[in-house]
Amino acid sequence: MTSGPVAVRPRVRSSRTRGSAAERDRLVGYAMVAPQVLGTIAFVVVPLVTVAWYSLHEWNVLAGTFTFSGTANYERMLADPGLRDALAASLWFSIGLVVLNVSLALLLAVLLDQRLPGTTTFRTFFFSPVVVSLVAWTIVWGFLLQDDGGINGFLAALGVDGPNWLRSGPTAMLAVIVVQVFKNVGLNMILFLAALQSVPEEVQEAARIDGAGAWRRFRSITLPLISPTVLLVSILTVVGSLEVFAQIDVLTGGGPGNSTTVLVYYLYQQAFRFNEFGYASAISVLLFVIVLALTLIQWRTRKRWVHDEV
Repeated sequence: MTSGPVAVRPRVRSSRTRGSAAERDRLVGYAMVAPQVLGTIAFVVVPLVTVAWYSLHEWNVLAGTFTFSGTANYERMLADPGLRDALAASLWFSIGLVVLNVSLALLLAVLLDQRLPGTTTFRTFFFSPVVVSLVAWTIVWGFLLQDDGGINGFLAALGVDGPNWLRSGPTAMLAVIVVQVFKNVGLNMILFLAALQSVPEEVQEAARIDGAGAWRRFRSITLPLISPTVLLVSILTVVGSLEVFAQIDVLTGGGPGNSTTVLVYYLYQQAFRFNEFGYASAISVLLFVIVLALTLIQWRTRKRWVHDEV
């Protein structure tokens, strides 16, 4: 006698098994994010809170004094002409760096995207300064920008009397900006080049068939499609422009006068030259607020010009 097929009942996981699996998944998730969370707390949150606490004190390391002063350091900032000069220098440096860096990086990326002969060589040439030591790069440019340096020697060969680049206010700021632009433009160029190469070719071809010229295609198709990368590059460049220090210290030392004393360098002077660590901490809080505000403004306004942002 042949028996019929035996129905196999599916295994049903008990609620206890499902609960233990979910709990195990949560523990694994917590373990994965724990290093990042602990690192953020240890190296971001704790230093910020500590600096904010120091800013409420008068702290002189040489005298060994640490006295609570409330908001005195912040009131001092409102009346400090040196801080106003540092903010103005930071503003001009940031504007010059962002405009030149972003525009030049985008121009180089567009040229390299044409896949002309020698593209790889030029890409390496423009990117190589990114991996060079910042101090070494700045020292070399310091020699080139001296009154009798290589740049003025080249200008003299052309019959042009070059200025003393690092000893005149306007040219000193321009020199620092140019040195920083050539140091980091290669990184932004690579980011733009990657974005350009991700633009669908069929979209460009359709616009070309419709009669759109090169400039119209770039303005109406390419630029909107790479706008997320433009946002990223803009944020990185703005934040980097407010953190410049080594170039100022090596090239000009904040001079001539205070023409290149940006906010970070002024903070350094207050802390390590004048031993005003409480006041320097208050300036650090101001710098943090400025960087945060500019980043939030760029992030909040992205919906107006960044593609696919709603």
